[in-house]
Amino acid sequence: MGRLLCLDYGKKRVGIAMTDPLRIIARGVETVPAHDIREHLVKLLGALELDALVVGYPKTMRNEPSEAVRYIDPFLKWFRKQFPDIPVIRYDERFTSKMAERSLIEAGIPKMARRDKSLVDQVSAALILQSFIDAEKNRK
Repeated sequence: MGRLLCLDYGKKRVGIAMTDPLRIIARGVETVPAHDIREHLVKLLGALELDALVVGYPKTMRNEPSEAVRYIDPFLKWFRKQFPDIPVIRYDERFTSKMAERSLIEAGIPKMARRDKSLVDQVSAALILQSFIDAEKNRK
């Protein structure tokens, strides 16, 4: 069983999270500027054995794709062409930024550190991925 990689793809930044090899725990790895993500993934995935990419896919309260998909969808098209053997899973990411901010508060992270949006993006990616892992376990 290989790792899963998760992206919380934003207009300015992309939070990245990864599972352990047994897919028990998701952890935030880093945040990359959105304009650098393609080059970064080419380097990163050359060194990883990856089973799938999970991408936070923003939806509205009506369960329709949100405005943000206009820059996520072109990225996914590129990814599928660049890495045809890696399955892509779009996963609902509603409220993950708010949950990430709440978890940083509960972890005692100082207010100034919480203002670092790259940290919030990493935690959001980890929450998306952990939610996906937990949902997969419950299906079995």
